[in-house]
Amino acid sequence: MTKRILLALLTTLLLAGAAITYTVHAMGERPDRQQADASVLVDRSGAVRLDEPGRLVFRNTAPGPDHGKVASVSLADPTGPRRISGLSCDRFYVSAGAGLCLASAPGPLPSAVAVFVDKDLREVRRVELAGVPNRAKLSPDGTMASWTTFVTGDTYTQPGTFSTRTGIMDRAQDQLYSNIEGIPLFLGSERHHAEDINYWGVTFAQDNKHFYATVATGGRTHLVSGDYDTWDARALRENAECPSLSPDGKRLAFKKRVSTDGARPWREHVLDLATMTETPLAETRSVDDQAVWLDARTVAYSLPNERGGSDVWGAPADGSGAPRLLVPWGASPAST
Repeated sequence: MTKRILLALLTTLLLAGAAITYTVHAMGERPDRQQADASVLVDRSGAVRLDEPGRLVFRNTAPGPDHGKVASVSLADPTGPRRISGLSCDRFYVSAGAGLCLASAPGPLPSAVAVFVDKDLREVRRVELAGVPNRAKLSPDGTMASWTTFVTGDTYTQPGTFSTRTGIMDRAQDQLYSNIEGIPLFLGSERHHAEDINYWGVTFAQDNKHFYATVATGGRTHLVSGDYDTWDARALRENAECPSLSPDGKRLAFKKRVSTDGARPWREHVLDLATMTETPLAETRSVDDQAVWLDARTVAYSLPNERGGSDVWGAPADGSGAPRLLVPWGASPAST
């Protein structure tokens, strides 16, 4: 027994030493420890508020002490000076003056926290989560919330090589489903049972009862329509990931797998829900994001830049025109 205890203690110390070594090494490369980018102009005249109309709220990805903090710019001049808050998130979303911040949490295992904030970015509620932050979404009135974390692996470039946990919370009823994998799933007319079911990328309708999401099972991905009241989900079509419902509730922006090339697997599309007709956007680069609608005409998303960060881009939702850089050094866009 003594030998077993000593062996366990030695193993623990070795793992702790390795973790400390990794942490010290990683801190030297952290973007928030790097020198601030002089090209990023900061507006110090006002605070970030989630109820101020005409603003584009996003996660600041510029290197420097403000890396990862929630920021905002004028929608009329998105490349202009940005206001920067003190709230740090890995993923952020805003709707109806409320915010949802998904952030990594310290600990021996990958963990996260979903933090609800008010219009002034003050915390009003938090939920502890397992895994690595990935997606965050609120319903149009801010009542319903959803988030996705990776619990194994760090990518879904190859289907079946990861596992997700997606939660849905009804804030009005204070009801939380921490993992929606158990929701009855119908593929066609048949109830589908499998151990490999993974959901991610929820988006809510105006009525707070219906939602859309991606489900993966059997090596395939499906766009599903979910009903919060009846608590079931029904597949609408294959090969549609990370849906985002338009303001009028008639269209979905989504990413479609168009290639087996792991570096450029997806292209952003818009789906007409009445006709199920899909339109590819003018953006031909691979978008690994849950896009958002800035308005009825514009879809926004983030793309990696050549400097190790990301930028926010926009493209017309009807497939016309060309993609346009909206916010350099940004991610997780949403309009107020």
